[in-house]
Amino acid sequence: MKKISTLFLISAFSGILTLGGYKLFFEKNKQVQDPMLTSSQSNLTSRLVNYAIPAENTDFTVAADATLAAVVHVKNVSVQEVQDPFSSFFYGGSGTRELKQVGTGSGVIISKDGYIITNNHVIDHAKTLEITLNDQRKFTATLIGADPNTDIALVKIEATNLPYIPFGNSNNIKVGEWVLAVGNPFNLSSTVTAGIISAKGRNININKNNRAIESFIQTDAVVNPGNSGGALVNTRGELIGINSAIESITGSYMGYSFAVPSNIAKKVIEDMMLFGNVQRAYLGVNVDDLDADKAKIYEIPNTEGVIIVNVLDESAALKAGLKKDDVIIKMDEVEIKKYADLSGFLGSKRPGDKISVTFIRAGVKKTIPVTLKNRFGKESISKDDYVNYYIGETKVLTASEKSKFNIDFGVKISKLTNKELIDKGLRNNDIILAVNEVKIFSASELSLLLKNNENKDYVTLQILNQQGRIGYVSIRLD
Repeated sequence: MKKISTLFLISAFSGILTLGGYKLFFEKNKQVQDPMLTSSQSNLTSRLVNYAIPAENTDFTVAADATLAAVVHVKNVSVQEVQDPFSSFFYGGSGTRELKQVGTGSGVIISKDGYIITNNHVIDHAKTLEITLNDQRKFTATLIGADPNTDIALVKIEATNLPYIPFGNSNNIKVGEWVLAVGNPFNLSSTVTAGIISAKGRNININKNNRAIESFIQTDAVVNPGNSGGALVNTRGELIGINSAIESITGSYMGYSFAVPSNIAKKVIEDMMLFGNVQRAYLGVNVDDLDADKAKIYEIPNTEGVIIVNVLDESAALKAGLKKDDVIIKMDEVEIKKYADLSGFLGSKRPGDKISVTFIRAGVKKTIPVTLKNRFGKESISKDDYVNYYIGETKVLTASEKSKFNIDFGVKISKLTNKELIDKGLRNNDIILAVNEVKIFSASELSLLLKNNENKDYVTLQILNQQGRIGYVSIRLD
């Protein structure tokens, strides 16, 4: 009996070894499918297994090495006059004193000879600008130009053979793409953080100016105070954005940050260098975003696109044949899903640029060429455009008019066309003496002052009327 039991155990053990060997060597490559999976689910699982790419394969070191030395620290020293009644009481004087303020941010070197791009809010009101390079060399910077509407500024230092970051094409970026944010948060120099592009074409209403261009790249790369003006780069080390803002209730990073797309930033600084100011391109339409109800009305299969609600007179859109109720879905090869996409695309163009516009009219898709114009309905600016647009026709003062009012400066309004000014009481033959307290002696000076202040919401005109009374009136620059 004992021998039989021993033989039984040996036989059982041999059977287990045989079955195990069979499973190991003969069924090693046999695919086992869960009977609860459908055929399509099984195929999806197979594809996920075969094509998944491990996160650790993404290498940020090349991009970091290529960009760290080209991102600088920007120190803004401004002086503000503040009321000081104690000083006036004890020591006499005006009752004001100067208060020095210091702000910091980041900037990106974009050329070997020292051109640096940053945010307008980083350099705003600066009395002096100090740039500290990654190797700790310090330079005083000169402001070349600034544009509040895009929050972009350009400064220059006197240096040569500097490392710089090449521009990438922000139109080609994709949601989910890895990016690096490089800057100087909290005065910590040479800081790199990584994240992905969370969204494109974000309008966060951070700039209350109605001419502001907001088509931000949204990313979850960590950005904090001091990062403003720094670089957003792809994994190839190309500049695809200028970090500008964070979404926060504490002042520090809380999950999302926003960058000006490189195509907009590049166009703005090129304008500053070539023309001395930013050349705005206008399509000449008022638009509204689509929603589900409007998509049904306009026979659009989805809610992506912008509806033209009005076509302006003498506009590029009118000349090209665009009409009210057309739904724009693409410009060149850029998809227009919402107003921010349209605004961002136009922000990278100049008057005179030729583009293609794809739209849907009564359910039919069409594409037409459009030549963009400026706000005056022209492809280029002439010297009288600003005066004619914002005021009307003007004339120089005659000797008798100067003698009559005992003045040696000013420009007479010969034909007032701005209805806003008419409603505020101005009339033909009134004399414009100054713009924002700056005296004018000719129509060309008046035009230049209007042009130089076009980024502001309004300017103040000093007016001398025909009864000899002096007053002030504001004029919107929209």
